[in-house]
Amino acid sequence: MLRVGLGVDVHAFAPPEAGRRLILGGVDVPHERGLAGHSDADVLAHAVTDALLGAAGLEDIGHYFPDTDPRWKDADSIELLREVRRVVGEEWSVANVDAVLICERPKVRDYRDEMRRNLAGALGVEVGQVSVRGTTSERLGFTGRGEGIAAQAVCLISKV
Repeated sequence: MLRVGLGVDVHAFAPPEAGRRLILGGVDVPHERGLAGHSDADVLAHAVTDALLGAAGLEDIGHYFPDTDPRWKDADSIELLREVRRVVGEEWSVANVDAVLICERPKVRDYRDEMRRNLAGALGVEVGQVSVRGTTSERLGFTGRGEGIAAQAVCLISKV
């Protein structure tokens, strides 16, 4: 049995005075602004987490890690993904994940390999089973205006 899930996440940039770091796929990416959010606001890890949850037919990330719970304040989203992988269970094998970051800046290419390693490690799979790409929105919409970053991910799982 094969199942596929789609994950989508969006976060606005926090104001510069917030002092937030930009975390994408577990990588601290040099940038003048980080993303706003209750956890570390790792939009890429959140999209992958929701894709895995969707593939398994489970609730979304907010069900497991609500932003109203102080336990998840500034939480490491790679660790949240690792926990969701545990919740999904050993009866499901992750076949692959394909994810895309949508933003004008920063450019993803310099950090892609480290992002893939972090995501693969949290999922318990080989790096070759995870792809991360970046694209722009051609300066259209909120991502084009530099107001935030969006991410989409798809995850294929198979019954062991």
